[in-house]
Amino acid sequence: MTTNLYFWIGFHVFILIMLALDLGLFNKHAHKVSLKEALTMSAIWISLALLFNLLVYFEFGKERAMEFLTGYVIEYSLSVDNIFVFILIFSFFAVDERYQHKVLFWGILGALVMRGIFIFAGVALINRFHWIVIIFGGFLLFTGVRMLFQKETNPDPDKNPVIRFFRKFLPVTDSVHSDRLFITRNRKLYATPLFLVLLIIESSDLIFAVDSIPAILAISHHTLIVYTSNIFAILGLRSLYFAIAGIMNFFRYLKTGLAFVLSFVGLKMLASFFKFDIPISWSLFIIISILAVSIVASILISDKKIIEK
Repeated sequence: MTTNLYFWIGFHVFILIMLALDLGLFNKHAHKVSLKEALTMSAIWISLALLFNLLVYFEFGKERAMEFLTGYVIEYSLSVDNIFVFILIFSFFAVDERYQHKVLFWGILGALVMRGIFIFAGVALINRFHWIVIIFGGFLLFTGVRMLFQKETNPDPDKNPVIRFFRKFLPVTDSVHSDRLFITRNRKLYATPLFLVLLIIESSDLIFAVDSIPAILAISHHTLIVYTSNIFAILGLRSLYFAIAGIMNFFRYLKTGLAFVLSFVGLKMLASFFKFDIPISWSLFIIISILAVSIVASILISDKKIIEK
């Protein structure tokens, strides 16, 4: 699969334009993102991803288009787990809803860079050392099983190594200053608590990338497919956060579904080492079915509890 240099340039120009419009036009002023606005932006990002998927179909064929769609579904669904952690972080620091979008914007901008490095390195490793799929597959299977039994805990900034390292070099103010990440006092630079929140979100996403990148590498080893599907999923994360933050209790079994998705992808990667490849169409069907069952179960069981009350 050969990709024209202009294709790469065009993709990144498009992403930069969308990010500039997001921060410079649609969210120029700090405000609370409404559910309607979040759903609208989510629909826009999903539509853009599907349009790009259509472009992949005409440019590279059906097989690559299926790989992109499957990878996008995996990454987008796994990003829900990020959202649960983001909610805990914002709650712990009592971040005003008006400032959450800006923090997520810069957090996801940093995530794009980190994911890009991880993806290019991961693809290069698998193409050069195919046996590494055993390590990735085993890690995903272990992560999926661990996720089934892991309890949600509040993040403790004092135990975050990134925060402890940062505080050695720059003082932090006791209170927030609007949506500013840094301020100056007596010609001395200070970070605000909002910047600490950004650092925790960045370090959290780095941990999530360790899980999600191997997951998509189980679907495709083509750099363009892995990279672009991941980027579209990450870009839609902010709007998805605001869309489900207020109704997260209705998705109580989604985390269980994500655990099964990771376990399945891990098994798929392990099977590929032994020349047993599960077709992409079947992988997509299985993943969507797992997610659908977990969402339906969450809604039905929640409704039952509400009726009992």
